[in-house]
Amino acid sequence: MNISLLPTIQSKSDQLNAEDLIGGPITVRVSGVKITESDEQPVWISYDGDNGKPFKPCKTVRRLLVRVWGDDGAAYAGRSMTLYLDQEVKYGGMKVGGIRVSHVSHIDRAQSFYLTETRGKKRQITVNPLQVKTTEPTIEEALQAIEDCETLNDLREVWKQFAAFQTDGRFEESKDARKAILEDWG
Repeated sequence: MNISLLPTIQSKSDQLNAEDLIGGPITVRVSGVKITESDEQPVWISYDGDNGKPFKPCKTVRRLLVRVWGDDGAAYAGRSMTLYLDQEVKYGGMKVGGIRVSHVSHIDRAQSFYLTETRGKKRQITVNPLQVKTTEPTIEEALQAIEDCETLNDLREVWKQFAAFQTDGRFEESKDARKAILEDWG
């Protein structure tokens, strides 16, 4: 039996942090992009299962995404990318680690280009094509996802993730039954 400690080291933050990727890379499916008034983090990328902690890419990653996917953030919805912890990322001259992108969907071959790493210094970045499962989820997968929910927040995320099944009576009935159980536990 595996007892993972990863959930116990997740950052208490309003965003995905580099430390959240200590356990390894994650592949996410973009659910939306929002532009904010923030000078430091103007782009928030929501993804399936983000639990209210969007990915707020740094300028280097934003430049990479514009190079491979274009500048229309609305078109990113439904696309996927693999995020990883790059231990070499510097901030204020110190290696602090940061989130980088290794693979993206919707490209047919690897792409390499130079991006600014620090003031006056560029680094070659290569992003590889990501092969994603293209089959649509089944009602059985949606029902199982409801059964696997351990919190009301999990249930809300599953409800959004499987929005296509919200009109299916079995899905709504299962959601209501699981909600009742979770409320009793709470």
